[in-house]
Amino acid sequence: MSEIWQKPEIINWTQIILDSYYQLLGKELIDRNGDELTQAKNLFYADKVVYSHDTQRDPIYNYSNEKGLKLWEIDWKTLTKTPSRTTTQPLLREERQKLLEETITKGYMTNYQGIRISSTGKKYLIKDITVWNLQDKNGEFCGQSATFSQWENISELTINN
Repeated sequence: MSEIWQKPEIINWTQIILDSYYQLLGKELIDRNGDELTQAKNLFYADKVVYSHDTQRDPIYNYSNEKGLKLWEIDWKTLTKTPSRTTTQPLLREERQKLLEETITKGYMTNYQGIRISSTGKKYLIKDITVWNLQDKNGEFCGQSATFSQWENISELTINN
C-alpha cells in the first residue's frame, strides 16, 4: 500500500494548499523544489502541523500531514470522516467559528492561538496559527487550511475534596 501522500488526489490537494498559501501570504509554506510528488511528500513530513477541511456546512477534515495525525492521535481514514469542530472543546467552538468566518472574509489570519483536543482527549494550547482560505485552479473557494509548529500539552486541574 502506498503512502497517502502518493495518491493523485492528495498530490493535487497538496498543490491547492501550497498555492493558496503562497497567493495569500506571499511566501512559501515549505520548500517547493522538486516535482509535485516531492512537494506532497515534503508537506506530509514537514516539521509543522498542516491540516485542512472542506466547505460543508459542518466542515470535515480532508488533509493532515503526519505531525498533525500524531498530534490529534488519529489515523487518516478516521480523520477524513471527522468534523473539524470536534478538535475544539464545545465551549470554545463559537470562538473557533468566528475565526473561520473572519478568515473567509479576509483570506487569512495569523498569530491565532487556541485550545484543541485530540481524539483521545488530550488538550493542547496551539500557538502562532495561520489559517487561510483554499482556492482551486479556477479560483473557487474549496476549503480552509491551517498550520502551526508550536503547542504545549495542557492538563486539567483536579481538585481533591
